[in-house]
Amino acid sequence: MDKEQWQHKGAGHRGRLRDRFLVSGIAGLSDAEVLELLLSFGTPRSDCKEAARALLQQYGTFSKVLDAPPVSLAKIKGIGPKNSFAIQFIQAVAGHYLKDRIRGKRYLHSSKDVADYLIYSMRGLKIEVLTVLFLDSSHAIIDSEIVAEGTLNVNTVYPREIIKRALDFHAAAIILAHNHPSGELRPSHQDIRLTKTLFLLCSCMQIQLLDHIIIGNGTFSFADDGMMTTIRETCQRTLSSLTSS
Repeated sequence: MDKEQWQHKGAGHRGRLRDRFLVSGIAGLSDAEVLELLLSFGTPRSDCKEAARALLQQYGTFSKVLDAPPVSLAKIKGIGPKNSFAIQFIQAVAGHYLKDRIRGKRYLHSSKDVADYLIYSMRGLKIEVLTVLFLDSSHAIIDSEIVAEGTLNVNTVYPREIIKRALDFHAAAIILAHNHPSGELRPSHQDIRLTKTLFLLCSCMQIQLLDHIIIGNGTFSFADDGMMTTIRETCQRTLSSLTSS
């Protein structure tokens, strides 16, 4: 089969994949077929079927392929700079879309969208990252920012910087979120201590700390677990004792 015949056959195969997507959406394609189409954007004249299969064999899941670093991707047969760029770009686009989707929405009515964004943005990270969601007085989400990386505790997180950013956004409330690379969901003693410290300082600035969410093998919410209520009551007693003395 000459090159022209192969290209015609490959174009027909990709056309059928595109048609199936238009009819059934992403659910109509296997992970390998999704990757094959994605890689074809980077190298439209190449056969991407084997490269797509090699990616899944190497990383195990579609999400882990998207999370793979460029240096690692370059070691896969059939993955060149253009394919690597396509994978990195679509991963970044997905994260941008999820973040943009939550802006302006009330947190209490879109907690699933928030969880989707946090899980996606923190999934697979090798280090701990602390993200803060900034909310207005109606608890609509203004924006989110990563404010700390590395080992997160009261000695490495700077509350004044978080409060400064909240004031910059004119935020009335914030939500903390960080990941556990180990996958463990239960908060550590350091996580609880950090939450208490930030809650107390935010209260002094009339900013509400609504929740602290941990991303691991799933999600853990201080608010849903009742821990925020306990922390709130403890801090209120502390503040009362300070103002009455």
